[in-house]
Amino acid sequence: MLTHEELKAKALSNPQVQAEYERLNREEFALLDEMLKARREAGLSQAEIALRMKTKAPAVARLESALASGKHSPSISTLRKYANALGKNLEIKLV
Repeated sequence: MLTHEELKAKALSNPQVQAEYERLNREEFALLDEMLKARREAGLSQAEIALRMKTKAPAVARLESALASGKHSPSISTLRKYANALGKNLEIKLV
């Protein structure tokens, strides 16, 4: 039986799988980049965002790190709260 890492490596050896994996990661990282850029521009810490979201700083840290790792996709509600904490609106588009 293959481990998760072995199975992932085997799947990613297929060029089509690799291309799709990279495309999905680019989208995830683009969202994270936008969120971090907006937080920096607002001059807010994770703790300040958490306070505005009515949650705790570790929850914001987990949200940002989950996007960085690609292991979790936050809900639209959570993304909306994050955006609102920055004084912004969440906009989702199908292109």
